[in-house]
Amino acid sequence: MASEDVKSESAVSKFVNFAGEAKLAREGVKAPSYAVLSICKSLVAGGVAGGVSRTAVAPLERLKILLQVQNPHNIKYNGTIQGLKYIWRTEGFRGLFKGNGTNCARIVPNSAVKFFSYEQASKGILRLYQQQTGNDAQLTPLLRLGAGACAGIIAMSATYPMDMVRGRLTVQTENSPYQYRGIFHALSTVLREEGPRALYRGWLPSVIGVVPYVGLNFAVYESLKDWLVKTRPFGLAEDSELSVTTRLACGAAAGTVGQTVAYPLDVIRRRMQMVGWSNAASIVTGDGRSKAPLEYTGMIDAFRKTVRYEGFGALYKGLVPNSVKVVPSIAIAFVTYEMVKDILGVEIRISD
Repeated sequence: MASEDVKSESAVSKFVNFAGEAKLAREGVKAPSYAVLSICKSLVAGGVAGGVSRTAVAPLERLKILLQVQNPHNIKYNGTIQGLKYIWRTEGFRGLFKGNGTNCARIVPNSAVKFFSYEQASKGILRLYQQQTGNDAQLTPLLRLGAGACAGIIAMSATYPMDMVRGRLTVQTENSPYQYRGIFHALSTVLREEGPRALYRGWLPSVIGVVPYVGLNFAVYESLKDWLVKTRPFGLAEDSELSVTTRLACGAAAGTVGQTVAYPLDVIRRRMQMVGWSNAASIVTGDGRSKAPLEYTGMIDAFRKTVRYEGFGALYKGLVPNSVKVVPSIAIAFVTYEMVKDILGVEIRISD
C-alpha cells in the first residue's frame, strides 16, 4: 500500500507540474526550461551572426587596423586598393585573413552577448517605460539608444582581452622581430611581460566609443524598421514584414551612422593597445628618424599626440576600408541574426 501511495503522489505531482506549465503558457509566461532554451537560441543566433559578418569582411578589417597603427615615417599601406594588393603580394591569400580566427573567437561570444543583452535591456526598459506612460507605449529611439549602449558596454567589456590580442595578431607580419604563435600564446605573453592591466589597454575609449556606435546601430536599425512597417513607403513592407534586401539596407544605414560618429575613438583604442609592444611588429616601429612607436599615458594623451604629430586627419586613418567594411558587416550581422532566430523558432520582435 505504501508503494502505491508513493506512486500515486508521484503521478499527482507530475500532473500538477504539467498543469502549472500549461497555466504559465496560457498566461503568456514561459516555463523555466523554455526560457533557458530561448536564451540559448538567442546566444547561438548572435554568435553565428557575428562570425559570418566578420569573416565576410576580414581583409578590410585587417587593412583598417594596419592603417590605424602604422608608423607615419614608414608608410607601407597607402589606401584601400594599394593596401590590399600589398598584403596579397607580400603575404598571400592567408595574409588577407590574418587574425580572423582570433577575431571570430572574440566576436562570436561578443556578438552573442551583445544581441542577447540588447533584447533583455530593451524588455526591461520597455517594461519600466510602460509602467510610467501606459501599457500601449513603445520604445522610443532614445530608449533604444540606451539599450544598445548597455548591450555594447557589457559585450565589449566581457571580451576585451581577446580584442586586444586580436589587434596585435592582426598587425604582426612575417618580418616582425617577434611572433605571437596564436591566441593563447599572445595572451600568456602579454600577461607575463606586460601584466594583467595590459589586456585592458584602450578600454576607456572603447567604452566611450561603444555608446554611440552600438547604441546608434540598434537605435537606427530598429527605428528605421518600425518606420518602414508603419508608413510602408514604396510598398517596402507587406503584412508588417520587410524583405531581406530592405533589412540589409536598414542595417547598412545603421552601420554608417554609428561608425562615422565613433571612429576616432576606435583609432585611439587600437593605438593604445600597441603600447608596450616595441619589439614586435615592424609596421608600428618603422625605420628612420622615428623607429620607436609613441608611448601614451592615457586616452587624452593619445588624442593629443596623434593630432600634434600627424594632424587631425590621423583620427580617421583607415576610415575608407572601414566604411566599405562596416556597411555589409553590420547589415549581414543583423539579417543573419534574424534569419537564424527565425530558423530556430525564436520570437525576434522586442520592441512591441
